[in-house]
Amino acid sequence: MSIRSKATAAVASAAAMTLFAGTALAASPGAPGAGDPYFPTYGNGGYDVSHYDIRLNYNPNGDQLSGTTTILAKATQDLTQFNLDFLLKVKSVRINNAPASFVSDDGELTLTPRGGVRKGQDLTIVVTYADTPSAVKDRNGFTAWTKTPDGALAIGEPEISAWWYPSNDHPTDKATFDVNVAVPNGVEAISNGTFLGTTRQINGYTRWNWRSTKPQATYLTFLTIGQFEIRQSTTPSGQPSLNAYSERLGESGDAAKASVERTPEITEFLAENFGPYPFEAQGGVVTPDLGYALENQTRSNYDDAFFRRGANTYVVAHEIAHQWFGDSVSVHHWRDIWLNEGFASYAEFLWSEHVGEGTAQENAEFVYDLYPADDPFWNVLPGDPGAGNVFDGAVYDRGALAVHALRVAVGDEKFFEVLRTWTAEKKYSNGTVEEFIALAERVSGQQLDQLFQTWLFTKGKPAEAPGRSASEASKTLSVTAEPKSRAKIKLTHELLDAHK
Repeated sequence: MSIRSKATAAVASAAAMTLFAGTALAASPGAPGAGDPYFPTYGNGGYDVSHYDIRLNYNPNGDQLSGTTTILAKATQDLTQFNLDFLLKVKSVRINNAPASFVSDDGELTLTPRGGVRKGQDLTIVVTYADTPSAVKDRNGFTAWTKTPDGALAIGEPEISAWWYPSNDHPTDKATFDVNVAVPNGVEAISNGTFLGTTRQINGYTRWNWRSTKPQATYLTFLTIGQFEIRQSTTPSGQPSLNAYSERLGESGDAAKASVERTPEITEFLAENFGPYPFEAQGGVVTPDLGYALENQTRSNYDDAFFRRGANTYVVAHEIAHQWFGDSVSVHHWRDIWLNEGFASYAEFLWSEHVGEGTAQENAEFVYDLYPADDPFWNVLPGDPGAGNVFDGAVYDRGALAVHALRVAVGDEKFFEVLRTWTAEKKYSNGTVEEFIALAERVSGQQLDQLFQTWLFTKGKPAEAPGRSASEASKTLSVTAEPKSRAKIKLTHELLDAHK
């Protein structure tokens, strides 16, 4: 602890003694982490956020970001101080309209409100800041913010918010969002939710306004700035749809449009399997420089490399599936990542069946045969991969095999009932792998411990692909005859794995 931190703690302690004198309540600082076993410093304790209002100004020349984030929250305990996750330079902090002292230290912004905070008290936290995000690194020397030739990308998993707005950065504390960003005229600023239009300012800037009305995790809140072609429409279900295509896509631009413009169609298909689409808007963004695809809530972002071989609806199906598995129902801890990636990867199998390019069974057998028994792939456990393997290919591919094994074991009727029950009962909240297993057993009426132990928690290659009988195993086709769907799924995983 720094000397300044010790002094701040002493002031906070004295303030707490004054505020809480004569009571039996013990005020204390909120925890500097949310208790995630993989990433202990992510998130914070002592309060719950309900809304973020992010109002920014961005100049691509020099990568200059400035602005104010207003956070509406409620204290969940008596507090002498509490933390936000943030890396940029802070100018000032006000809590409930009073100036508050603050200390920035390696991604932790520690705030000390005057007189402390009572449990249940409403909080209005206003943080003003300015910095050059691409020059800011976290404790591991990593920069999640990407400066591009015409703007910037604030996109990332499992973290990104610390490079552009202060937050309680963990999926267990979701909130609604208003994102308003002023950029030079002729530049676009794209984010989540419903597009509320632009406001022309007098200084040669235009402000872009976005609103997310459903609970949203911090890492799923994104900002893409640059020069884009924007296409707006209304889906057959009546929702607003907005897609944006970088003007730097080149020859892959048409293939990108031929894929992402089908978002409403793919969403409609997945809703038949997973339950009603959980959000208020749809769309996608395609840009160079990203290196992967990410399921940002309501509006996934795709690297243009996904479309260099032609149209690729598989990556679109993968990211849209995350709107249910990952966005609406989010992980409770990052060890539960199979609930995101296993099901999104399996959505590619379902889409392959739907378009007649290979059944889910054929895709499962292909994936199983693709990895030899001595491949390290089989030593990563999708149900608990470890912090260094959260985005390992096994979480995706072996994770999808686990989903298919469930389908084979319980039959289609119960399988899809399990999926729809999960997305309905956990809507806008969080879930664990253990909770999903318990729900699958409840809905199917079967005991499934051995199945999940085999596919999620046991190292080594299982004896056979799920759904393939012993007699069929002796007739396994060579993997050189790669189905069309797997060729595209394989590219999806290569790029998705690039942002570990």
